Amino acid sequence: MNLEWIVIRGSGLVAFGLLAGATIWGLLLSTKLLGKAVRAKPLTYFHESLGLGALLATAVHMIALALDDYIDFGARELLLPGASLWRPLPVALGVMAFYALTIVSLSFYFKRWIGQQAWRSIHFLSLGGFLATLIHGLTAGTDTTHPAVSAMYVASGSLVLTLVVVRILVSERSAQSRRLIPETNRDTAGR
Repeated sequence: MNLEWIVIRGSGLVAFGLLAGATIWGLLLSTKLLGKAVRAKPLTYFHESLGLGALLATAVHMIALALDDYIDFGARELLLPGASLWRPLPVALGVMAFYALTIVSLSFYFKRWIGQQAWRSIHFLSLGGFLATLIHGLTAGTDTTHPAVSAMYVASGSLVLTLVVVRILVSERSAQSRRLIPETNRDTAGR
């Protein structure tokens, strides 16, 4: 086992771990399960940092793949979904997840210009990006059968799924309560 392959595997696992952390943290923030006991601004900065860390680790993963001779990935295979001859679907999912991660991570810096609603819509990409990354790791990763790696995939996938369900339930409950408050009382209801 050479150093390049260790860097490829390690950076991929670190990228997944950071992405899982960012996704879980974002869902915790959006569901408000942490309550008012914590201040949202520092938690949002932490969420943003996890996403940027995942993006950086993904870049290392891709550069290491480009430098490795074994599979011979070039810019085309790394940047164009479906161009890889080696495990085409899992690699395509990895490429698409990279683009989703890039868009979502950079959206923090454009939020002021695109507005909260557009920013939130862009953030829905993170769920597809997480799922694509999970499938990429499970089907293209060479360490999937290692108990620690399998546990990481199962635990993070289960937690994200649970938090998505909670997020949907919280959103539905919030929408129902808004429908119950008459239009004339909405301005004073939140005070």
